[in-house]
Amino acid sequence: MKNFLTLVLTLITYSSFSQNLKIPADTTVITSHTLVTKNQIISYKATAGTQPVWNEEGEPIATLFYTYYERDKTDRKNRPLIFSFNGGPGSASAWMHIAYTGPKVLNMDPEGYPVQPYGIKDNPNSILDIADIVFIDPVNTGYSRMIADKDGKLPDRTQFFGINADIKYLAEWMNTFLSRVNRWESPKYIIGESYGGTRVMGLANELQNKQWIYLNGVIMVSPADYKLYSTDQPVYSALNLPYFTAASWYHKTLPADLQSKDLFDILPEVEDYAINKLMPALAKGGFISDNEKQMVAKKIAYYSGLSEKSILQNNLNVSTRFFWKDLLRDKTGQTIGRLDSRYLGIDKTESGDSPDYSAELTSWLHSFTPAINFYIREQLNFKTDLKYDMFGDVHPWDNRNDNTRDGLRQAMAQNPFLKVLVQSGYYDGATTYFGAKYTMWQIDPSGKMKDRFNFKGYRSGHMMYLRQEDLSSATNDLRTFILNSTSQGKSAKY
Repeated sequence: MKNFLTLVLTLITYSSFSQNLKIPADTTVITSHTLVTKNQIISYKATAGTQPVWNEEGEPIATLFYTYYERDKTDRKNRPLIFSFNGGPGSASAWMHIAYTGPKVLNMDPEGYPVQPYGIKDNPNSILDIADIVFIDPVNTGYSRMIADKDGKLPDRTQFFGINADIKYLAEWMNTFLSRVNRWESPKYIIGESYGGTRVMGLANELQNKQWIYLNGVIMVSPADYKLYSTDQPVYSALNLPYFTAASWYHKTLPADLQSKDLFDILPEVEDYAINKLMPALAKGGFISDNEKQMVAKKIAYYSGLSEKSILQNNLNVSTRFFWKDLLRDKTGQTIGRLDSRYLGIDKTESGDSPDYSAELTSWLHSFTPAINFYIREQLNFKTDLKYDMFGDVHPWDNRNDNTRDGLRQAMAQNPFLKVLVQSGYYDGATTYFGAKYTMWQIDPSGKMKDRFNFKGYRSGHMMYLRQEDLSSATNDLRTFILNSTSQGKSAKY
């Protein structure tokens, strides 16, 4: 009898908690906190919640998870609001959320390597002293999900998963959010990392011309420019050479005369060679003279730490994947990281032309994932059985009709207040710092708005803010940019 009662109670317990695994479409959880940042005690409110995405008939087709931080007792009319996105495409916003601008940062050593026990701590560099921030997870990332209709059918994926679809639904969602939190009067900024760079370039124009939301600033962190990557033209591999130099300098594989110099003393010389000598040489393809080919190979070897032989075997067109595999092949036999080339990996074999895995990303995932889950559940008090997807299923992703560069140019031309900040790490081999500079140069071919662009580089990788020194300098650069891009009572005219 006792066993029977135990079984009944167990069944009742399971049935009470059993439910479809889904996130509430529209909900908020509000908590109050304090933080010391830049020697100020900041009291703020954190709102963790979901807000729907609607179709043209007003039916919910998805819900986006977000975390909104608002400092207490501030003048919303003059206080900047920043919308923050990561990239992927298919990445949650956790990376910048708990490592860069938010009130918490991951446990890291001073050079930006994760340490155990995994967790978070207060961020003494958070920009909450000067701006409020909302971190947004696009559809199928974090806790954000599509919503089935009354018949249980999920919406058409093409409404979300593509350059232009992504921009369109996010802009509409941001419009609703501004109304809900009463922030229409606030100076507005968008920040995007990696693919988020493409996203925010496109959002600048979409927000302005379809949602009538005018921005003061666009911030691109280690931006991925698909107009550049999709060309697959050898001439653009010239843009990788300064990154090769930086990574080789870090691993002490440059010739002695270069290695003895500081990195910042070397890079201008390499940048000049990449644009003015290497790019024209690569443009000649197989019709380059043997003499010039040998001279170029020798120079690439000098600046990269690779051998002339391997460079010639690649017809001067050395891919980043080959570089990650080959730089230390004859030294330690290790590979170097893609997103942060300070990291080292161990492949099954030393042969081959690309690494088996990304050493840095695996390290970050096993430290960020427990931290963001703990933080959202235990400190922001948002509880759900749904998995927080650091990376979600957003494929196939439609890369067609990418006009995001020109979209940003158009938005800047129409809005005299709009300024741009680009931040990159010198050891980032995925979205190289010189590639980011090239993108910045190409946005406005007229050059009439170049004084409204600013580039900042740091001695770390893709997530340059992981390194303690760079976290401090990068957040200070954000503060300076925000303070210099507010209108301060000036008229919107040229």
